[in-house]
Amino acid sequence: MRIETLYRYPVKGLSPERLTEATLATGGFFPGDRLFAIENGPSGFDPAEPVHQPKIKYLMLMRNESLARLKTRYVDASGELVIHQDGHETLRADTTTPEGQAAITRFFQDFMPEELRGAPKLLTAPAPYRFTDSRSGFVSIINLASVADLAERVGRPVAPLRFRGNLMISGLEPWAENELVGRDIDGPGELRLQVIKRIERCAATNVDPDSGARDMQIPKALMQGYGHVDCGIYCRILADGTLREGDVLTPTEASAALDTA
Repeated sequence: MRIETLYRYPVKGLSPERLTEATLATGGFFPGDRLFAIENGPSGFDPAEPVHQPKIKYLMLMRNESLARLKTRYVDASGELVIHQDGHETLRADTTTPEGQAAITRFFQDFMPEELRGAPKLLTAPAPYRFTDSRSGFVSIINLASVADLAERVGRPVAPLRFRGNLMISGLEPWAENELVGRDIDGPGELRLQVIKRIERCAATNVDPDSGARDMQIPKALMQGYGHVDCGIYCRILADGTLREGDVLTPTEASAALDTA
């Protein structure tokens, strides 16, 4: 397998950021991924005792496709969230200050008032918690050949970014990634991932990642074409390492017992 692109999603539901490299730590999350979420009214999330919450408590593409019209960037050095709309910067706010957090709330109140159940408050994940969809899948891999095969079946292009993966890879046959569950994947140096499960897809994939149009029925197409709604695999990090675009990943036999909890 060859890594074609790497992506992180600093804010749950908002746009991806392409990376040239990413350093993964044993037992950790993909770096810079799902650091924040924006609750859609009170969610009950307690940063002092973080518990995994259903994604419907946050702004998300599955129900809030208008989010795809925003292009966002998180500046690690300053802690700023930058939002572009229609090609123009419309917000630059410090995620670490009450003033910046209030500015983010006001932005989403103005941007999508009819979709809100309450104040859209920025939530920051306390270490080591993250706002991932999966409780245990901390790195996601999308096989570009599978996406291309799906596109052929539906008769129109399917953007790989609909699946919001961290690693976009080539070199596997379509859907061969499904057979990797329970196996390990070796990367550069000592890096090792463990494939723990396939990724079930929801209505978020129906949204075009550029226009925000809800223009496809991806889960339905998957079920009709393949008898499942899966696209991609979740992994956990067994050993540290750094990944770069163009790096090669090699499936191996499992080195540890599989636990998908």
